[in-house]
Amino acid sequence: MDLFFRTFLPAAAEAGLAAPVLSRHLPIFRRCVAADDATVLVTRCTRPDAPVPGGYLILLTSHRLVVTQQSRLLQRLSLHLNTELRHLNNVTWAPDPKLPAVEFAATAVDGVRERYLIRAGRRQPVTQLGVLLDQVFQGAGVPGARVAASPKEARRPSLRPVVAV
Repeated sequence: MDLFFRTFLPAAAEAGLAAPVLSRHLPIFRRCVAADDATVLVTRCTRPDAPVPGGYLILLTSHRLVVTQQSRLLQRLSLHLNTELRHLNNVTWAPDPKLPAVEFAATAVDGVRERYLIRAGRRQPVTQLGVLLDQVFQGAGVPGARVAASPKEARRPSLRPVVAV
């Protein structure tokens, strides 16, 4: 068993994910993540600003962020986001006071602002999710990674003016 699989199973068990869900998403994750990359977090999430509802599964490793989507009607799986952490900009996360959840936001390399709501379970309190995100993003030296003061601030992209000379 490689490092990815050895760390994936305990992380999935901690999130309370069922075996059928894991077996459906695992082939996509295997194609995206290297065998020597350790899983930090795998859990369900939602996109608060998504026009089409669907179930999302987020996988965070020490080097990569992968998000898969399962359509509600046909139950088809697709890869929504696959990027290295160093390619993310303006990464923010904030606990949502109304829900036991963390709002996670990042700007992908294509300039699209991605927002996810990661609900905390009984086994994973909100504070533990925050600690995991701190360890991964601030430890990896991702530019602009910080804890937002509020979920509203996490939604706001930071605009940096570009000056041509």
